[in-house]
Amino acid sequence: MATVDLATGINDAKHMSRHGATNVPYVVDVTLNYATALTEKGSALAAADVFQVMDIPAETVILAAGIEQVTAADSTAATLDLGVTGVDTDVFVDGFDAVGGTGYAQNPAAFQPVVIGASADTLDVTLATLTGTLATGSVRVWAVLCDVNAASAPGAAQYNATA
Repeated sequence: MATVDLATGINDAKHMSRHGATNVPYVVDVTLNYATALTEKGSALAAADVFQVMDIPAETVILAAGIEQVTAADSTAATLDLGVTGVDTDVFVDGFDAVGGTGYAQNPAAFQPVVIGASADTLDVTLATLTGTLATGSVRVWAVLCDVNAASAPGAAQYNATA
């Protein structure tokens, strides 16, 4: 098993959308190309490989995330999971068919948002199963994120729940 970091760092430690003192949800996406992953890893892709596809800033809630088939994998059989390693590796997608799958992956019944705490993390695609080799094909990974860091603006009164 290998972990391959394909995240661009674009969201590392900061959020893409913030308006004044209001934290708003926003959508980010990235394409996971198996040929690129193969090149970055430097050896054959294998079951249990983890692809870190998206940097998630600290103090962020991942409201939803998913996979969309772009180009079918060239393997005999391959399935993908989507989650946050160390939290739940398949919380968003469990067993998406990377060869014959079409459209969007369905969230599993146990799906729930994931809160990233004080340290940044990554959204990860795990190559759950693989039969044969995998060298071509691609999926789009998307996520709906929201900064849950305390928001305050100069001159704004802070709410005190204990008063």
